[in-house]
Amino acid sequence: MKSLAELQAIKNRMKDKVVLRDGMEGARVVVGMATCGIAAGARPVLNAFVEGVNKAGLEGTVSVTQTGCIGICQYEPVVEVFEPGKEKVTYVKMNPEKAQEVIEKHLKGGNVVSEYTIGTVAV
Repeated sequence: MKSLAELQAIKNRMKDKVVLRDGMEGARVVVGMATCGIAAGARPVLNAFVEGVNKAGLEGTVSVTQTGCIGICQYEPVVEVFEPGKEKVTYVKMNPEKAQEVIEKHLKGGNVVSEYTIGTVAV
């Protein structure tokens, strides 16, 4: 990097890859990124949520963040969705394809994808 213009160009390129927002009023998607989650495939799941939220035009109302251990390693990758005034939804054994479905049905459509939640997935 040789100039501020190059730094700005990098920032602009990466803007669509990051949807980390603090203090937002809307939904918050939290992906477990501890060692167990990463080993189970959480990194592609996180990327799918970040890119999918941007692509769906939800970046102003949905934030995507990561956390450490959620404590249910046998169900990794784990994703928790927090929405104001609603109970937390815990999605388990996630993959990028399931993430896209959660974006479409839950985050855009308002319907929890029950078959991917902790109460319905077999170990």
